[in-house]
Amino acid sequence: MRYFFESKLEKSEGGYVIQIPFNIWEVCKQRDVIQADLVLDNKIIECELLPQEKGKYEIHISNAEPVTAELDVPHKILLHVNGSLIRMDQNSPYSFEHPIRKIDSMNVIIQPEDGLCGQSCVAMLAGVTIAEVISVMDCREWQATMGRVISALNYYGIDHSDIIVYTEGREAVLPKCCIMMEKMGRFCHYLVHYDGKFYDSNLGVLTEYDMSKLLGYLEIKC
Repeated sequence: MRYFFESKLEKSEGGYVIQIPFNIWEVCKQRDVIQADLVLDNKIIECELLPQEKGKYEIHISNAEPVTAELDVPHKILLHVNGSLIRMDQNSPYSFEHPIRKIDSMNVIIQPEDGLCGQSCVAMLAGVTIAEVISVMDCREWQATMGRVISALNYYGIDHSDIIVYTEGREAVLPKCCIMMEKMGRFCHYLVHYDGKFYDSNLGVLTEYDMSKLLGYLEIKC
């Protein structure tokens, strides 16, 4: 999976560091030192993700890598982490060529209790019940990380971008259909954008959204 965000390049002992604006445990489902690569200043650079605390990591680039980008100013970063998704599509009857449904409309699903917004988004996109999605994802309240959501999309054959775009409150033009992430305390809240409307499992269908709350989004292809 790839992750697109803005961050600064800083000099450190033995190389360079870049701060990551999301929680690696929640998104990538990996721990300890993680091998990765990134695109910075149009160059592909090998790097390591080093743990800091509670899922927060920073990118470390050694002095051996050819880094010429300017220090201490925002850069657009495309980070690639291998093996970052839980596989739950091995026995799926669906595929990207034969999805569970064509996404040409959207119905809102209100979650029966807090902490099921990720499952609700998958249910809205797939046109199934939250109970079925909980069974497929094998997770209950407050457990639906973006990694699990993407794996569930794969199970239902719902095609999506392979890049999660992190806007961190900046203005953004959303694609026709996407899963949106907004920060809610120590958790993320997920909702669906489709054709100019916002489908929130807490609030129903909204015609407006405050983009300053948006952490990022994953495009759904339809």
